[in-house]
Amino acid sequence: MIALTLAEITAAVGGDLRVAGDDSAETVVDGVVDTDSRSMVPGSIFVAKPGAETDGHRFVGAAVEAGAVLAIVEHVVDVPVSQIVVPDAVAALADLAREVVARVRAGGGLRIIGITGSNGKTTTKNFLARILQDEGETVAPVKSYNNEVGAPVTMLRVTESTRYLVSEFGAAGPGSIAHLAGLVEPDIAVVLMVGLAHAGGFGGIEATAKAKSELVSAARVPGTAVLNVDDPGCLRCRNSRPPAG
Repeated sequence: MIALTLAEITAAVGGDLRVAGDDSAETVVDGVVDTDSRSMVPGSIFVAKPGAETDGHRFVGAAVEAGAVLAIVEHVVDVPVSQIVVPDAVAALADLAREVVARVRAGGGLRIIGITGSNGKTTTKNFLARILQDEGETVAPVKSYNNEVGAPVTMLRVTESTRYLVSEFGAAGPGSIAHLAGLVEPDIAVVLMVGLAHAGGFGGIEATAKAKSELVSAARVPGTAVLNVDDPGCLRCRNSRPPAG
């Protein structure tokens, strides 16, 4: 992540800062951001995400032992580390990702490619990232990090020297791609295909096509949409961007 003060991070996520030890609001943090305490390294930020089976707040201590210097929490934890208390840790993760990407993009050197589709997202992401890394520093998801946690965690890996961010967006339901893609407004929106994989959950192929088209709607203007001409469902996405003005 880019270097930000605790005060700047607090403002980005709309939280309440509780400093610990020798920290102050002007303490700078620039480490890894993750919800997994096992991914922490010295200088990291741990996001304590509640879950269906466990609660990230239980692992704040482990995260600090591994090197975390800041925890984003939904309630104060009795662990000697600076904490930012927020109403929703996952929403705070998204807000921080939006802020970081916006700051890097303002530097003028970052291009963002968003990818979605019923099949082929991860393979396409892997191919594209491999091609782009020869042109400049490229950030892309690990494995299939394409949900409300994985996508922002990937976005938060960008730095001032990152030239390309490849984001993969999965559709958990209507509006989910719009939310995630809206965090970064891709310069290039790629919709690979609209298949039947989620048709039941979305209410049919038309609803699935509408969900995938959210990526095109969220793309930056002016921007580029790459659609599969051999997929009638995919081509429905081309009319999803309303006319300018």
